[in-house]
Amino acid sequence: MRPSRLRHLVLPACVTVAAVLAAAPATAHVPEQTAPHPATAPLATAPTGVATALDTLARQVAASLTDPAARRPLVSALQAGPVDLSTLRADTALTAQVRTADRAVRAAKGLPESAGSLVRARLAAGTMSAVLTAGAIPLVAAAPSDDDTAEAAAVISYEPSGRRVLLDPTRVPARPVIVVEVDVAKALPAGLDVVRQALAQRGVTGAAAPAARASGGYWATKLNAVRLSDDQEPWIKGAAEIYSIVGGFGLDGTPKVDIVQLPYLDNDGTTYHPNQLLVHFSAYKYNLADVVMMEDDGDTNYQQLAQAIAAVLLTIADVGAYIPLVDAILSAIPSSWWTDDPDYVDSWYTLSTASSGRLNGAAANGWIEISPYWVAEL
Repeated sequence: MRPSRLRHLVLPACVTVAAVLAAAPATAHVPEQTAPHPATAPLATAPTGVATALDTLARQVAASLTDPAARRPLVSALQAGPVDLSTLRADTALTAQVRTADRAVRAAKGLPESAGSLVRARLAAGTMSAVLTAGAIPLVAAAPSDDDTAEAAAVISYEPSGRRVLLDPTRVPARPVIVVEVDVAKALPAGLDVVRQALAQRGVTGAAAPAARASGGYWATKLNAVRLSDDQEPWIKGAAEIYSIVGGFGLDGTPKVDIVQLPYLDNDGTTYHPNQLLVHFSAYKYNLADVVMMEDDGDTNYQQLAQAIAAVLLTIADVGAYIPLVDAILSAIPSSWWTDDPDYVDSWYTLSTASSGRLNGAAANGWIEISPYWVAEL
């Protein structure tokens, strides 16, 4: 379940902001159609973009299921959870396509080769495991990369024969569905490292704790609890991968940004109690900071994200009073990205060293409960 679908939200801004940041499949009223690009057709050798790479790979995975020798190890592995497709002993065509998809995904997300394999497969729902074990031939679908799928007419899946089957996005099908997707839990930490490095290269560094330790310690904001609003998302979606962009003015008057991952925040409509330090005031000039919470569905290009944020923040001058950076951060992201990734979840303006209690987000998509926390010198 994904926590946000706020594509058309416009925030009040001091900076102008772009529009924000079993047997048969259950097909409901959606008829089956023949795929215009069957799995037996020649496959692209260098797909561009995450969506293209995943769709091409989904068709190849479906085609491999015609061979019982290839189907058995995949079905067996899926019983235990998501499967890194690069670890499967598969036919030559599938092995080559997995490598091609991995290269395309890393390039599209601005990640180095050291990020490793990022494409995986999983069952769309845990209830499908028993049906799959009983011998049902699964469909294969590529995970959509934007939340507008909830408004789409159908989820596209593929038969082993290459025929396209359209599924109702609001009803979990009785027939098992293998979802081919980006392993965002693996990609996000690598991507956030890329963002931190790219921001630092452009002069936008984080709040440096070592400077504060010389004075005996510093104040931070501890995230005691967090809950995001409940949205109805399609069954094909997986868990969210959430991170926050925390920004304020450094002691030298230039904006500073910290990237904080929230790996536990998987589902909306659930209260989490992480006791995580969210804001470090060790080097913020005004003892004030803003938080922008985002999620990665799979298509985020981390290099572009860092470049966009740095480009706008470096134009903001210190005028002797605190200026909220939320709107500047959101306006930095190209408007076209709001129809894909990254997703804007919510934001909190002007947190101080004394901020505490439950605070609703500016977009009314969730709340956080915080308290001041003194980080003592080691």
